[in-house]
Amino acid sequence: MLALTLTADLTGVTELRPDDSEDNAYFYTFKVQCTSCRETHPNWVSLNRFEMNEVSGSRGEANFRESTATIQAPPAAYQQASPPTRQKIIEFDCRGLEFTEFKADGEWLAKGLESNTAFSGIDLQEGEWFDYDEKLGEEVSIKDVKWEIRRA
Repeated sequence: MLALTLTADLTGVTELRPDDSEDNAYFYTFKVQCTSCRETHPNWVSLNRFEMNEVSGSRGEANFRESTATIQAPPAAYQQASPPTRQKIIEFDCRGLEFTEFKADGEWLAKGLESNTAFSGIDLQEGEWFDYDEKLGEEVSIKDVKWEIRRA
């Protein structure tokens, strides 16, 4: 089992999570390494938790077909903490492969810490995000984004 963890400095927002629903699936994008030969796939690979594929030579299904990678549960929301803490976002059961690097190339959601304002379309590719909370009249931000893939 592997877990994708996030550490980030959230100011004025909380409950940061991928925009991931059955109608709008988030594609989790990774660099992948074979656990047998240790070769890293040259391209980024993506999987989502709603698409299941039959695995040849097996009685099971997986979210990612090249080997078996299955997303175990919906993503957890990252909660604002001071100082920032490492929190698990999502867990994968991987067999025959290992995720080595994560690319946050989809949209994320958050809500205002004090105002409960809904923020959508958050882009974390650059490792930071800034916006303005109209209800509070203050800037909100997500900075110092660090992704880590760990054994769960």
